[in-house]
Amino acid sequence: MPFAADVAALVTPPHALVAPAQQTVWTTVTVRSGDTLWDLALKHRTSTEAIVTKNRLARGGAVIHVGQKLLVPTSGAAQPASGTSATTAKPGTAPPKKPTAAPRVHVVRSGDTMSGIAARYRTSLGTLLAANQLRASSYIFVGQRITIPGPGVVAKPAPTAKPVPKPASTPPSTTRAASVAASKAKLAAMSVPSRIETADLIRSIATRHGVDPKLAQAIGWLESGWHQRAVSSTNAVGVMQIMPITGTWASQLAGRKLDLYDVRDNITAGVLVLRALQNMAESKDQAIAAYYQGLYSVRTRGLFTDTKAYVASIKGIYARL
Repeated sequence: MPFAADVAALVTPPHALVAPAQQTVWTTVTVRSGDTLWDLALKHRTSTEAIVTKNRLARGGAVIHVGQKLLVPTSGAAQPASGTSATTAKPGTAPPKKPTAAPRVHVVRSGDTMSGIAARYRTSLGTLLAANQLRASSYIFVGQRITIPGPGVVAKPAPTAKPVPKPASTPPSTTRAASVAASKAKLAAMSVPSRIETADLIRSIATRHGVDPKLAQAIGWLESGWHQRAVSSTNAVGVMQIMPITGTWASQLAGRKLDLYDVRDNITAGVLVLRALQNMAESKDQAIAAYYQGLYSVRTRGLFTDTKAYVASIKGIYARL
């Protein structure tokens, strides 16, 4: 995602969000201003899919409203499913071991995307990325084997196995260059606000979503110089330098489809991602680093040298705003 270093990185939402296999005790909460399904899932350690299914939300829960009553899991331990009795092990006898299911594997076919694979297997994009140690900006190729985490159910039956075709003749670098050129052309034809107007938009949108406006402005300045027409070599676009796959996650956070070429939606995407990172990260510095490098990578590999420089630059800009 970073414009300055042309490195596109984003977060992988915590893989602890997969719904437990046992029946969970549910409780009722009231939706408050600013709440999204993603926020509720994070808070109650479950998935957005579980909340949508339990509450039978229309349109996949795309819209929830203030005052709405929703069932969410309690923080207590899961209870045995109704109609079944808990097995009590005899003294001195080890409880029976559950059979370990072999991990499922999806072989990438032409036209597949990570978000599409996640939807097919009813898991979250972040969980899928984490299970395969990929970033949101990672490219996948025909024939690649993707590990599917958890016991989720396949939404559609897999088609009859066919011989894996050879990789497309067009190199990824050529495809990426074409995407970058298309993004630049599209933004060049659009009307965009001035830097001062963009700074005001960042402040307004960040305040609305409970994010420190100065921090959002600092990130926007380092990423693009507050220019909506900025496009990186990895096709990160706009003020907040959002990759297309990151836009998919940001749209889930927003509860609606975000248009990354629209300056307000682009800023909204960056602000919502930053808010999610701050909720998941252990510190403000870690959240800033995760915006650049990806939270999963930060947690498992530490901060890269360029990430440390990125964090220091953001903090320097923040102090001058």
